[in-house]
Amino acid sequence: MKQTIRTLLSKHGNLPVAIENVADGADLYDAGLSSFASVQVMLALEEEFDVEFPEHLLNRKSFSSVEAIEAALTEIVEDQAA
Repeated sequence: MKQTIRTLLSKHGNLPVAIENVADGADLYDAGLSSFASVQVMLALEEEFDVEFPEHLLNRKSFSSVEAIEAALTEIVEDQAA
């Protein structure tokens, strides 16, 4: 899942640094992720994983790092399976 997240961040995040140089727990906003780009990443994640981010996960914290995105996606997938 992390590799897919990184691939989508690379395609849609418009980061000024290579995503390979960003640690899983590093702040993506500090790395240059904009609010607009985070929405583009969210849309790409929804399409890739066939999920929809619920309103309570539509916040800066959910997209603050690769780990945070993975945690949000895991929560969504587990909720859908239940």
